[in-house]
Amino acid sequence: MTPEPELINWKRNLYIAWLGCFLTGAAFSLVMPFLPLYVEQLGVTDPESLNLWSGAVFSITFLFSAIASPFWGALADRKGRKLMLLRSALGMSVVMVLMGLAQNVWQLLILRALLGLLGGFVPNANALIATQVPRNKSGWALGTLSTGAVSGALLGPLIGGVLADAYGLRLVFYITAVVLFICFITTLLWVNERFTPVLKKDMLSGRQVFATLKNPRLVISLFITTMIIQVATGSIAPILTLYVRELAGNINNLAFVSGMIAAVPGVAALLSAPRLGKLGDRIGPERILVAMMAISVLLLIPMAFVQTPLQLGVLRFLLGAADGAMLPAVQTLLIYNATNQVAGRIFSYNQSFRDVGNVSGPLIGAMVSASYGFRAVFCVTAGVVMFNVVYSWWTLQRKPARIRLPND
Repeated sequence: MTPEPELINWKRNLYIAWLGCFLTGAAFSLVMPFLPLYVEQLGVTDPESLNLWSGAVFSITFLFSAIASPFWGALADRKGRKLMLLRSALGMSVVMVLMGLAQNVWQLLILRALLGLLGGFVPNANALIATQVPRNKSGWALGTLSTGAVSGALLGPLIGGVLADAYGLRLVFYITAVVLFICFITTLLWVNERFTPVLKKDMLSGRQVFATLKNPRLVISLFITTMIIQVATGSIAPILTLYVRELAGNINNLAFVSGMIAAVPGVAALLSAPRLGKLGDRIGPERILVAMMAISVLLLIPMAFVQTPLQLGVLRFLLGAADGAMLPAVQTLLIYNATNQVAGRIFSYNQSFRDVGNVSGPLIGAMVSASYGFRAVFCVTAGVVMFNVVYSWWTLQRKPARIRLPND
């Protein structure tokens, strides 16, 4: 069982976990700017094949992460969350070294799948903090924690691009491995978890996990909400640069302008997540969740009708501010509706749905844009999010989301 929050230094754990999420987010995004270039360097030169291989190499990590997350979540509930953080950071560090040594694209594909299997630092960090922080501070703590991975993901591509240009592609993988090993060391030395291992025979089955929930239907709806949030985010990613080019014409600094427009939602999320998380602690995370999804719909629709990159950038900044509150609100509601005994698995299930959204979102965006044009992607995405607004509001109204637990 996990100890009472006051018996451990949860604030120090939060700051170290934030650093770990930052390093993990940076490490993952360091290699993203040049992943297609690395595929090309490994021998795939035909343009059509390069596009297919690049998409496969990118997506397979999320696919295998979705498959593996429930297993790691069950192990976290049995052995402790800190052990899962250490396993993830060290495992990913080793895989990054092997990626730098890859000799063909098949090896890279297998290693990217292995990266997905061994990942899971961020969901386990969320589970660790969620089970330690006092319930009345959950929204603020999880909102703050979410800014770690976002910050790393924002800085990673910039640093990775500079390093790749200066030192070559393979070296970036080795540097990424070092970053992940630093994450392993900081977690080992400074994260504190008093956890009594649970015998395998005493572990609950998947059916029993849901039987412990007072409102399993609500929890499942939160999983679906997480997936739709990622679908909405990912659907725009494949067409963003092309849409900016359509708006701006053949400008010389297209890559820079597109990069700025791609990055501004993350900056807005950094600013909004802790503040809206704290507001959620006061008025209820369910209200924050539904309100921010509704605002997202109102921001996505005009994106289909903008005439300049500046208009698109402003709307995406506002969208990022709304998006920054959504996943922390979902995670806060999950911990309100689950006991600490099953928190690891609940968060891992949520991660699986998130990964499914990461895989399917870009595919949906690409298919809609190919059939109906770039602007239709924003309308379709708004429709999907609107469905989620109605569905979430209906589910949250059926039964109060906040459940009093013994350590409240």
